[in-house]
Amino acid sequence: MKKTNGILLACLLAVITTMSSCQIIAGIFKAGVWVGVLLVVLVVGIIFWIIGKARK
Repeated sequence: MKKTNGILLACLLAVITTMSSCQIIAGIFKAGVWVGVLLVVLVVGIIFWIIGKARK
């Protein structure tokens, strides 16, 4: 487990040193938007599934 944390830390440091702060923030927001979109689609799908089960 500690080896994985070290690799993750090394990758994070490599990304931080090669990208400017504006690019990092833009990447975080893009990832956040897509995670939000996927969550909304998932929640709407679950709601439709529940409604379909309730009607049977």
